[in-house]
Amino acid sequence: MESWNSSIHFCQWPGVTCGRKHQRVTKLELQFLKISGSLSPYIGNLSFLRELRLVGTNFYNQIPQEIGRLRRLEVLDLTNNSISGKIPSNLSSCSKLTVVDMGGNQLTGEIPTWLGLFSNLRVLGFYRNSLRGSIPHSLGNLSSLEKLRLAYNALSGIIPEALGQLTKLSFLSIATNAISGVVPVTMFNLSNMRTFDISENKIQGTLPSSLAITMPYVEFFSVVSNQFFGQIPISICNASNLNVLEFAGNNFSGDVPSLEKLDKLSNLELEGNHLGYGREGDLNFLCTLLNISLSYLSFGMNNFGGELPECISNFSNTLVGLGMDENKIWGRIPDGIGNLNNLEVLGASGNQLSGSIPFEIGRLQKLKVFFAFGNFLSGIIPHSIGNLTELIQLSLEFNNLRGNIPSSLGNCQNLLAMSLSHNNLSGPIPPQVLGIPSMSITLDLSSNDLTGELPVAVGCMKNLAEFYLYKNMLSGLIPNNLGSCVSLEILFLDGNLFEGPLPSSLSSLKGLEALDVSDNNLSGEIPKFLVSLRALKYLNLSSNDFEGVMPSEGVFKNASAIFVEGNNKLCGGIPELHLSRCNTKTSPNTSLKLKISIVIVILGVTLVLTCLFILWFRKKKERKPTATCAENSLLRLSYQSILLATDGFSMQNLVGSGSFGSVYKGILEEGGATIAVKVLNLLNRRASRSFMAECEILKNIRHRNLVRVLTAISSVDYRGNDFKALVYEFMENGNLEDWLHPSSSLNETETMRNLNFFQRVDVAIDVAHALEYLHHRCEMSIVHCDLKPSNVLLDDEMVGHISDFGLAKILFADSLNHHASQSSSLGLRGTIGYAPPEYGMGSELSTKGDVYSYGILLLEMFTGKRPTDERFKEGLSLHIFVKEALPDLMVEIIDPILLQEGVREGTVTGITRNENRKGNDSRLRCLKSIFEIGLTCSVESPVERMDMSDVVAKLCSIRDKLLRPTRLRHGIRTP
Repeated sequence: MESWNSSIHFCQWPGVTCGRKHQRVTKLELQFLKISGSLSPYIGNLSFLRELRLVGTNFYNQIPQEIGRLRRLEVLDLTNNSISGKIPSNLSSCSKLTVVDMGGNQLTGEIPTWLGLFSNLRVLGFYRNSLRGSIPHSLGNLSSLEKLRLAYNALSGIIPEALGQLTKLSFLSIATNAISGVVPVTMFNLSNMRTFDISENKIQGTLPSSLAITMPYVEFFSVVSNQFFGQIPISICNASNLNVLEFAGNNFSGDVPSLEKLDKLSNLELEGNHLGYGREGDLNFLCTLLNISLSYLSFGMNNFGGELPECISNFSNTLVGLGMDENKIWGRIPDGIGNLNNLEVLGASGNQLSGSIPFEIGRLQKLKVFFAFGNFLSGIIPHSIGNLTELIQLSLEFNNLRGNIPSSLGNCQNLLAMSLSHNNLSGPIPPQVLGIPSMSITLDLSSNDLTGELPVAVGCMKNLAEFYLYKNMLSGLIPNNLGSCVSLEILFLDGNLFEGPLPSSLSSLKGLEALDVSDNNLSGEIPKFLVSLRALKYLNLSSNDFEGVMPSEGVFKNASAIFVEGNNKLCGGIPELHLSRCNTKTSPNTSLKLKISIVIVILGVTLVLTCLFILWFRKKKERKPTATCAENSLLRLSYQSILLATDGFSMQNLVGSGSFGSVYKGILEEGGATIAVKVLNLLNRRASRSFMAECEILKNIRHRNLVRVLTAISSVDYRGNDFKALVYEFMENGNLEDWLHPSSSLNETETMRNLNFFQRVDVAIDVAHALEYLHHRCEMSIVHCDLKPSNVLLDDEMVGHISDFGLAKILFADSLNHHASQSSSLGLRGTIGYAPPEYGMGSELSTKGDVYSYGILLLEMFTGKRPTDERFKEGLSLHIFVKEALPDLMVEIIDPILLQEGVREGTVTGITRNENRKGNDSRLRCLKSIFEIGLTCSVESPVERMDMSDVVAKLCSIRDKLLRPTRLRHGIRTP
């Protein structure tokens, strides 16, 4: 855009076309450029404009009403922007329009009926928006219409009968809406139709027997995920131009007709119907596809029976995906399957296949996914499977496979998930299999006859989330290297012959949610590190030989989460476990030793206290720097010690900075403790008052979710200037801001990091607990006044802590002392976007102000959008953004990172568009409740906001609901 200046005539600017006669702008074409902003109302002054194409830019906000002044406008193409609001009513004045395409935006409201007045309209596109209501009947008047694209909205109602009058229509896409009823018969008579896509709706009825005769040129035909029934029309074989044919996810039944004439067909999707009769001959249609260059063929989840015909070995080399799961197919997998050398996905699970896996499977060197679980496959796993070096997922569980696990599987260095469970495999686990570093989802070798020790190579799977080895005959010690699998969430080793203690390295598994080591020969005391695993929700130690005192903290506080029966030497613990009381009797020798020890300790403590008093008295006389919050300090530090700890306040140790000062990481010379030092910028007059306010607040409060101040220092530096600093415990994982918006704070060389769904819930609860403590559990209520992501710090176990009390205020009950005793008055408190609106109007500070900030923080955590995002202008805010999306469009506002969370056991457990539509995902329901809490906390009126006590209760209830389905999904067993 640099050339858009007065040095050359605007008619020569790139993207601008003018008419020859009047030198007036007739075309404005700005496509796929890095420009953004609102569409200016001055666009209405371009009265000679015929074409306006602003494709793939980043325009947002509403389309100005002034666009209705463009009476000569013929083409309006605004696809792939971020334009919001309703379709402007003034557009009805642009009667010469031939193209109206606004797909890929954020439009709301309904499709206006006046669009039916545009008699010249050839293209009408509103796909991928948030439009509601029904398809207007008036669109049937658009006699020139060739393309109608309304997919991916929230449209309902029925398909208007009038659309059958659009004889020139060649492209129809209304997919992924909520349209019901039946397709008007006249729609199937539109002979110019090339693309017919009504997939993912609620449409019923049957397909006409003359389908391909009345649509002779159709190339793309999809009725996926509707409620069609009856048979597939035999006439479909005459649609010789068909490239894509999709009948999946309906109720079609009967035989599949011959498709041999569809020589242009590349995609055929038949899965999820009632096709076939469960008998021989059901799959005859497959042999009619031999001369067709198919790319994808899926016929799973039907009622097909009979043997898998040998003719599939002669399918075209173009075949990339072949799916036949969940039918009644029997017989062997043909040896000729190896001929399909471009195959990437092979799904044959849930059938009655028998015999061995053909050795020729190793020829499919592009294969990425191989599912054959739930059959009667026998014999050994062929060594040739190691040739599948592109393999990502391998599932062969629930078969009759025997022999050793081939070590050649170690060549499959791209594997993310592998399950060989519930077979008859024997012998040791090859170290090569456990040395695959890419394994990150699931490794399941359970319910076999595996023997030997667990190889130390297991430590190579640092990213593995779920590891199942239960019900084998593995023996020896559990290797210490298992602690290197730091991403483990589920570890099941039960039903083996493991012995010895639980290795201490398991303390590194901070994200472990379920641990089962029952039915082994493990011994020793129950390790104390299990108490500190905060994510642990299920622990089964039963039927071992553990001894000693049973812990009663952490997971051990929950009787429904732990199982320890069959360990007769354990004692103590919580009463619900009904263990014997621990024996506290001591022998005479032990008693004597205990008394001597007590005397020595008392003398030692007395001596230490005497020395400390003498040192304190001397330092006081020498007028050394003093600590302002001396009563509660855990450390006494000087300017010199801080200077040394931070390496002279070097930039390498700088953690962050603000208007009141900078924060440095430091390591104390004595003891080597890591600390965070906030050095006040005393050039800012308010910094000293902030320092005093923070000391006043922090000296009398203690909570596990508040950053702990270790000491405060008021001294002079080497130049004689005043020096003030606060010393805190150091938080290893930085602040919440950097986790929610990592691109703004990480260097390119650093690994991108993100919080998963459960971590965000935990941090939200941590912050809520801290605020509830400040508001209700202190001697006098405390208002933080500056809650935001950068003031929420995370320790090494990802526990949230509120920090920075420089703007905090104590709310005194005695109004007479209010002005004399309150913490520093620093003017308008808070940060733009997080400060409540009443503070800007001069209202008194209150706990409700913190509640507002917390509500905004909660919405930000789960949308991934800051309240100061540039889209939140002209009346739109983060609060309104979320409120307008609930409940139907909630999936559109969720942080994309949460939408991409991992795959578990072959099914998507993250939040998806499909799950939003079906409403059957527990995370999505809980996320809706979280958004509602955030909205209630951030309403404009303070009296309508929730109390933090209620917030804590509701969030904890939500977390409990989340954990219950998690245990069920992962197969965690309870007695």
